[in-house]
Amino acid sequence: MSTILAALAVVAAASGLLVSPSELAAMRKDPAVVVVAVGTNPADFELGHVPGARFVLYGDIAIDTDGLTSELPPIDQLRRVLANAGISDRSKVIIYGSTIAATRMFFTLDYFGHPHARVLNGGLSAWKQSGGAIETGPPPQIKHRLNTELTPKVQSQRVVTADWIKERLSSTKMTLLDARPDAEFTGADGGMNGMHVKGHLPDAQQLVWNTLLDSSGRFLPDAELKKKYDAIGAAKGTPLVSYCMVGMRASVTYFVARHLGYDARMYDGSIVDWTRRKLPAVMGK
Repeated sequence: MSTILAALAVVAAASGLLVSPSELAAMRKDPAVVVVAVGTNPADFELGHVPGARFVLYGDIAIDTDGLTSELPPIDQLRRVLANAGISDRSKVIIYGSTIAATRMFFTLDYFGHPHARVLNGGLSAWKQSGGAIETGPPPQIKHRLNTELTPKVQSQRVVTADWIKERLSSTKMTLLDARPDAEFTGADGGMNGMHVKGHLPDAQQLVWNTLLDSSGRFLPDAELKKKYDAIGAAKGTPLVSYCMVGMRASVTYFVARHLGYDARMYDGSIVDWTRRKLPAVMGK
């Protein structure tokens, strides 16, 4: 009976991009499964992680370039980072970390063109609460990392530019989603005290990233998530573009959009890039 239940759990997991701790426990015997922890401090990883997990430094998948922060690295650099984590074309990648870090890693793999990436719902905390085992120490050594069969199949349509957005403003050709809280969205914060333009992009709808989570850090049930996306006018088949200040918080709304089956896109430069192009913004709600 337990074997049947485990098999059913794996089938259930395949229905979306979120994986529960119990589903991950059933999947871990599959040699194709690669669990990746994304963070900013390797020492934190070594204090305790999902057994067999590999560590990816957030700064290796979100770099500073061309005056912008938290941007996608060049594809060759990105391939090295992924291969060094033991990810291949055949891997079934399960990601955890802070919500922003985990969903940013998902976006990165999505852009890279990896077809099998999902996120552990609730992260390490949920894994521990479910009774999952914890391992300490550094990640396992990966042999022949750079010779790993890992083929970029870049999904360039997942990332949009300011010009792409400008061409579609005041049209039905996109839904624009601002993941920032009220003070930033309305401009009440003064554009973070003058760091960038005050307010939001024209036509943008507000959906604050952390309202998609419950008090434990897990994502809300799909039905509740869909209600939130319905409320901002999201529609299947219409590009849904997420942005924030630099593309970090927008990774969360991007991920949920993909999980729900929308045509998710990311304006990675976000409001910082919009500002330096001297493009107009709207204050208030």
